[in-house]
Amino acid sequence: MTDDAGCGEAPWSFAVRDLAGRVMGPAGASVVLRTRDRSAGRRYEYRAAGGTLTIAATDAVAACVGLHHYLREQCGLAVHWDTTLPLPVRSLPDTPVRSGRPAVADGYYLNFCTFSYTMPYWDWADWEREIDWMALHGITMPLAVTGHEAAVHAVYSRLGLDDREIRRFLGGPGYLPFGFMGCVDGFAGPLPASWLSSHRELGRRILQRQRALGMTPVLPAFTGHVPRQLAPERVRSRLWQGFETYVIDPLDPLYRRIVAEFVHAQSEIFGTDHLYAADPFIEMAPVDTDPGYPAAVAAATIDGLRAADPQATWVLQAWPFSYQREFWTADRVAAFLDAAPDDGMMIADLWAEHDPQWKRLGRFAGKRWLWCALLNFGGRTDPIADLHAVPPAVDEALSGENPPAGIGLAMEGTRNNPVFFALIADHLWGRVGDLDEWLRGFVAQRYGCVPGIELLRAWRNLVQTVYNAADVRIFPEQFNGVLTAKPSYARIPHHLAELRAEVEGALWYPPATLTDAWRRMIASAEQDGSLVHGPFGRDLIDVAVAAMSRAADILYLDAVERSVRHRHADRPSVERFLRLFDDLDRLLSTRAEFTFQHWESQALAWSTCADDHAVLADNARRMLTVWGSAESPLLDDYAGRIWGGMVGGYYKSRWRLWADGLDAAISRPGSQDERLTAALRTHSELFIRDGCDPSPEPVGDLLAESRRLFQTYGDLVGTGFSRTNGRQERVQGRVSP
Repeated sequence: MTDDAGCGEAPWSFAVRDLAGRVMGPAGASVVLRTRDRSAGRRYEYRAAGGTLTIAATDAVAACVGLHHYLREQCGLAVHWDTTLPLPVRSLPDTPVRSGRPAVADGYYLNFCTFSYTMPYWDWADWEREIDWMALHGITMPLAVTGHEAAVHAVYSRLGLDDREIRRFLGGPGYLPFGFMGCVDGFAGPLPASWLSSHRELGRRILQRQRALGMTPVLPAFTGHVPRQLAPERVRSRLWQGFETYVIDPLDPLYRRIVAEFVHAQSEIFGTDHLYAADPFIEMAPVDTDPGYPAAVAAATIDGLRAADPQATWVLQAWPFSYQREFWTADRVAAFLDAAPDDGMMIADLWAEHDPQWKRLGRFAGKRWLWCALLNFGGRTDPIADLHAVPPAVDEALSGENPPAGIGLAMEGTRNNPVFFALIADHLWGRVGDLDEWLRGFVAQRYGCVPGIELLRAWRNLVQTVYNAADVRIFPEQFNGVLTAKPSYARIPHHLAELRAEVEGALWYPPATLTDAWRRMIASAEQDGSLVHGPFGRDLIDVAVAAMSRAADILYLDAVERSVRHRHADRPSVERFLRLFDDLDRLLSTRAEFTFQHWESQALAWSTCADDHAVLADNARRMLTVWGSAESPLLDDYAGRIWGGMVGGYYKSRWRLWADGLDAAISRPGSQDERLTAALRTHSELFIRDGCDPSPEPVGDLLAESRRLFQTYGDLVGTGFSRTNGRQERVQGRVSP
């Protein structure tokens, strides 16, 4: 780093210096920022001497990445979602010049669904922390949905609808992003008037900070979805998961007008960075069978955007091409994409780590595109990923013609599987060659210590088990385990082989390796009790959830098989199965972020009156259970969470209803199906109305609860399933009678 490296402080220095203070505490005052020109591309350089850290960078995000790399490489400290801040930086170690350049131009972040499954009730403190995380990890293109309802309200007000009609159309706060995508309207609302004003200001504040840190946020755009009363004779209906919505024809002049009105309203309220996200067919086939219809939608969309903003770029998710592959043939995709100019569209290949569309669709025929990792659906908390596949998948995408313009994290819910998303983020500014070497650094920096052999072995075991999900389709419609599964008698008593195959399918790794990881994690915490207060505590719960999920499967299968063999419900084995829910609930309740009460309290903090309270409580409870309605639960448990209050309350009581009818279900197959369906529907309705009881106080000690669960269930999980006497049977583990 030379003295003539820059031209003094950059206009972004104030924002980056403030971030340094939030992340490093008093040590942040010793960070000096310099600017570099971008003629040679984006980059950063840092050096530290005499207690001062100097960072020279081309832009604010590059400076933040440089700061984070210094903290990781020289101080052994990383900032993750759950890291306690400020970091314990006592001094700034001297280091010669180190530099870095990004592997791609942009880092994309978030998914419309994330704003329902993780962020619907966040306040500014939550968002400030999240934006800092984005900057430190190299995010330049965050999707920005918060407050968009204010733009929707402004547009339809101008088009003649009144306040009440618009808020009814927008629906409940927890479901707003699904309305923005055109999946629902008027559901679980109406939108409280107070929400409109509060989130207009919150959205402005979020965008102001993101822009101050050099990001170019992506704002939502019009998808064709309108309130029916806007033009009742000119709309057509469509269905998504049982929800009916209405779209206007792309050849109707009103379509282009609304596209432009959205851009104008957003620009007035939030400003613009000329990036607009719209997905007219996110999980719905076109309403018109005319082969030219999708292209007409694309043309009307880009024309409307550029009529209002000549610099507009349409950001399109490739999800429909995967989700409805049968419809979206290569020819149909090409016709759709060709209707927009190459410089007017960017495509986010949303699930590229599992179902890359860039391979099937010829790297999107010249369009700019983003390689994105999705992994999480519904904000589920199951520990699962395929870490081994990430480096080669990214390397393959970056090679050859038309490589991705950026790499993105497009999870439906954050705050899960942090090791996977940290690995993806690290590809924004470098290449991960040796996964084990990367893992050593991840563990050391995440916990802020030199990891001992027990801790490293524990993580290596996790990478060989739950984080080695090669060829495992990670999707909620697949079986995830009985903990969050809706109880049923469907295979009882005559199809136990099918039931066993489904349950065993969730165990694709040697179970003893997982329990060894669990044991070593607990032992590491017992050697250093301070670990449990930071990210390690979260990881300790995650490994317990992984093990206890399989324990629940084993105990469930054991209870069913014993009961069928005895021709009546085997009460001791059924009670052992149900007791597990209480045991796991006690562990989960030791950390607030693993509790339903935390989620609901965040929602209710936005209420200003009884009506607000009712809508917010309904949304918070409904989303995690039936999603839609108890009468039509097509998305039942899609967003299921293994959380305190849910496990020992909502899920356990469902299985208790199942257990109550097990005798009759065995002796008279089919006799209990309708009764159970009705009981579960009533159960869901009561939960949505009343919520769950708060966890008992005190909630207990995380480490003590971890040890107790391991002693009770460790052997059970470790032995897993085996074959004896010509039939499959669970090997008995040590479970308290």
